[in-house]
Amino acid sequence: QRLDPEYYDIVDRQNPKRVIHALEICTMTGQTYTSFRKREKKERSFRIIKIGLNRPREELYARINARVDQMMNDGLLKEAEGLYGKRDVNALNTVGYKELFKYFDGYWSLEEAVERIKGNTRRYARKQLTWYKKDEKIRWFHPDQEKEIIDYISSQ
Repeated sequence: QRLDPEYYDIVDRQNPKRVIHALEICTMTGQTYTSFRKREKKERSFRIIKIGLNRPREELYARINARVDQMMNDGLLKEAEGLYGKRDVNALNTVGYKELFKYFDGYWSLEEAVERIKGNTRRYARKQLTWYKKDEKIRWFHPDQEKEIIDYISSQ
C-alpha cells in the first residue's frame, strides 16, 4: 500500500504471489509496479514473427511421459534428494521436485510420484497451450513441418 498505492487498489490481495511479485519489483527497482505496467510499448526496428509448435495431444502426452522416464533414468531422483533439505524454497515448488519430495516424505510410492510428475507436466503443457492460443498473431505448426515453417518465415 505504501510502495504502490495505485496497484494496491486493484491487486487481488488474497493472491500472495501477485502481491509478493509487485513488492519485489518495487524494492528491487525503486519504482512502482504500476509504472512498469503502464509503460508505452517501444517502437522497434524489426518485425516479430510468432511461430508456435504443437503436436496432437496423444503425441504430446506420449512424449511428456517418455521425457519424464528419461529424466528419472538420468538422475532426477538423486538430484531431488540433494535438494530435499531446501524443499521449502519457493523455487523448488515445481513439477518434478514437489512430487519427489512427497515420495521422500512417505506420502507416495516412487511409482505414484512419477505418475504425478507425468500428469502435472501434461496439465502444465495444456495450460501453456491455452495461454499461447489466445495470441492470434501466433502461426501454429507441427514441429515436423520444417519446410512450411521456413516458407512462412520467408513470406513475411
